[in-house]
Amino acid sequence: MSFASQVLREDERAIYELRSLYSKYGYSHYRVSKFEEYDLYAKNRSFLVSENLLTFTDTNGKLMALKPDVTLSIIKNVVANESSSYKLYYDEHVYRTTVGGDGFREIRQTGLESIGSIDVFAESEVLMLAMKSLESISKEFLLDISHMRFLEGFLENIGVGAENMGEFLSLIGSKNLSGLRALCGTLGIDKDKCESLCVLTAMYLPIDKALYEIKKFVKGEKMQSAFSELEQIYDTMSCYGSTDRLYVDFSIVNDMNYYDGIIFKGFINRIPDSILSGGRYDRLMEKFGKRVGAIGFAVYLDKLERFAADENSFDVDVMLVYDEDVAPRDIIAAARELGKDGSVRVLSAPDESLRCRKLVRLGKDGILTLETND
Repeated sequence: MSFASQVLREDERAIYELRSLYSKYGYSHYRVSKFEEYDLYAKNRSFLVSENLLTFTDTNGKLMALKPDVTLSIIKNVVANESSSYKLYYDEHVYRTTVGGDGFREIRQTGLESIGSIDVFAESEVLMLAMKSLESISKEFLLDISHMRFLEGFLENIGVGAENMGEFLSLIGSKNLSGLRALCGTLGIDKDKCESLCVLTAMYLPIDKALYEIKKFVKGEKMQSAFSELEQIYDTMSCYGSTDRLYVDFSIVNDMNYYDGIIFKGFINRIPDSILSGGRYDRLMEKFGKRVGAIGFAVYLDKLERFAADENSFDVDVMLVYDEDVAPRDIIAAARELGKDGSVRVLSAPDESLRCRKLVRLGKDGILTLETND
């Protein structure tokens, strides 16, 4: 049994493995401040997972906020230009509310960012690391991918103007086909074009099959460019041997003010929501006056709490209870022997609040197994 599996919680073990993974591929550890000026986050609220900010007034009178996001801090602080490139990973605490949460929480988050000249290889490397990140947590995982420029081109081609783009994206994101049909009817969009949009929205296929299906929708330079990029990503990911768990889902959408390329979400079994989210955010870089490419993702470690609380998990491997007439040296010897295969808690009487794989009693005649829960 490894050190990590013996003493670390699920989220701590994930951090331990993810940091090793990112370092192996040449990503450097990056540290950011626990807080930034309030304006950094206030001006980019729609980029944040949670728009609520925990603020305080600094001694110099400036309004500050405990960071709800790491990416914005990295973008603000790196010196990015055409001659520079960064491959960074982080392991930080962020402060925000969660969906359905009660108040602010301190959440540990890890992730990575690739900033500079971003080509198909750089994108595919990030996708590969996203998949390996999921695999390090659970062998049952999927990575779903979408492309904002493909969607933007499709909506423009069927006659959707910039003023209605956000409403369409919201309906696509919730797979609200009846809402899409109603909105298309209101705007006088051709029924056949509307049905094509509904087909695209409902689609969920492995990337190889998805590429075959969406090729017939490609029209115009914007969509062709995005489609070609998806094809190249598929070819590159095939070299990694990482395509069988890569699916296309155009209902994955994000704010077009920040994202203009591939976006993706990662899922593992037994957690109903995504635990990983990322994408290409060149437009966000432009907002900061930095005309370079950028792509990255974050792993939301707070969601692993539900994963760790699996019904088959135990507080301790062995609960060892001893009779009052057993000598301390015999208790020590028994605990040492039992501890070779896992954790041991020694008690004078059973603790019913604890879940254990095995309950044993040490008496004058030796060790007797009372209960086994494997």
